[in-house]
Amino acid sequence: MSVPLLGQMMDAPLLLSALLTHAKDYHGDTEVVSRTVEGGIHRYTYADAAQRSRQLANALKRIGVGMGDRVGTLAWNGYRHFELYYAVSGSGAVMHTVNPRLFPEQVAWIINDAEDSVLCFDLTFAPLVEAIAPKCPTVKHWVAMTDRAHMPAIKLPNLLCYEDWVEAESDEYEWPQFDEKAACTLCYTSGTTGNPKGVLYSHRSMMIHTMSGAVPDVFNLSARDCVLPVVPMFHVNAWAVPYAAPMVGAKLVFPGAALDGASLHELFESEGVTFSAGVPTVWQGLLQHLQANKLKVSTLKRCVIGGSACPPALMKTFEQDYGVKIHHAWGMTEMSPLGTFNQLKNKHLKLSAEQQFAIETKQGRPPFGVQLKIVDADGRSLPRDGHAFGDLLVKGYWIVDRYFKGDKSPLQDGWFPTGDVGTLDSDGYLQITDRSKDVIKSGGEWISSIDLENVACAHPGVAQAAVIGVHHPKWDERPLLVVVKKPGEEVDRDALLAIFPDRVAKWWIPDDVVFVSELPMTATGKISKLRLREQLKDHRLPGV
Repeated sequence: MSVPLLGQMMDAPLLLSALLTHAKDYHGDTEVVSRTVEGGIHRYTYADAAQRSRQLANALKRIGVGMGDRVGTLAWNGYRHFELYYAVSGSGAVMHTVNPRLFPEQVAWIINDAEDSVLCFDLTFAPLVEAIAPKCPTVKHWVAMTDRAHMPAIKLPNLLCYEDWVEAESDEYEWPQFDEKAACTLCYTSGTTGNPKGVLYSHRSMMIHTMSGAVPDVFNLSARDCVLPVVPMFHVNAWAVPYAAPMVGAKLVFPGAALDGASLHELFESEGVTFSAGVPTVWQGLLQHLQANKLKVSTLKRCVIGGSACPPALMKTFEQDYGVKIHHAWGMTEMSPLGTFNQLKNKHLKLSAEQQFAIETKQGRPPFGVQLKIVDADGRSLPRDGHAFGDLLVKGYWIVDRYFKGDKSPLQDGWFPTGDVGTLDSDGYLQITDRSKDVIKSGGEWISSIDLENVACAHPGVAQAAVIGVHHPKWDERPLLVVVKKPGEEVDRDALLAIFPDRVAKWWIPDDVVFVSELPMTATGKISKLRLREQLKDHRLPGV
């Protein structure tokens, strides 16, 4: 057997600690700004963050946190959470971000499944922590992420004050070098069916993911940007923004717990934010605030929307009225999360604005590092013609091989089944038509709930819309449109249904409309169709 000729280059492991070291060395005076839970704005630099992260690494070592140990967090986006991102993973332990929006029982289950030995929490979550602490026997130390003056009056064993804990340590610390395949972070799926599943990322996978995500055809980040991640740091590592921003030296702004339109607009304007990322509901809230108060945005130019499909009407309004370009992205916890990002190719620039927009409403194409394919029910590959749709499978450098503590791999012939249904065109642009469990099967044919929701959201009186399938004795299922009206707007069933005939096939048109005051949401800010179907399971369609 022939042996390959090895290159003669330096060999250093890809480790997350290198990102913060680079930011310290070459962007040390760039600001990291946080709106704090205690109130007010905190400012320091990447050099300061690097110093405190080294102190924190020493603090972790002092209480016995070693290689591979899990350190949990229940925290918003802020500078202390940022320090934990690097101190924990950089020292060889595993950063485990817990979603505090889950039910307390789920939070406790996740902490126990991860076997967290330390749990750090923002003051907001002190009551939650006090309630679940007796159910979390693996946690040896609880850390309140605040200073001595704001310590919560709660009873917890081995409760530490974050600021006292960090400030007691020296910043003399050398980031250890170890196998780049070592685990760096742990995130759990939202667990809409059964218990959540843990996804254990490696330093290697996260570094490659970060580098691919920052390139011009994806986030397009640079040292000239000011980045505000609205997507929480407990949701798939805030889509790797806390890694990509220091890698390129971008100013980083953390919004804390205040994610309403008014609070975000204030930070965008005061800090000169140029790029942001979050789920559609965040941008709907911002848009309502801008419209209600006749405001503009002066520096924000680019936003990425993921988590669920962005209504085309929202995209158009932001670009035409506010000069903000919204880019679709798609991914999953199992994908670290980046799967696709929507940027036009050079050949598309010759198309009309309408033709370009038709492409931009798709979820985008994969960056280097991800492969996509769609298959039929028998697992046969379908053509990339933009019309055939089937189950979406993925593989690549930062995609799960097996779940944490899983006894078998979910892969199918080396491909991960996403649970999404979609189409791929000849350029690789993905159009998600539904989750496989949400697709509406009517008379043996599939109807895309996302397409119907986009039509409904184009109506000026609609704030939010969701479409679910409800039982029909003849067709098996028929679409039901569920709508939240905009404040002060009047719109009735017939007026809404009247906008569909010119936009979708006749047999796709919803059979009925239900108006609600709010839609049920998941812990990650998506509309919970599972709960919606449960709430409306007895809804009787007209004529049935």
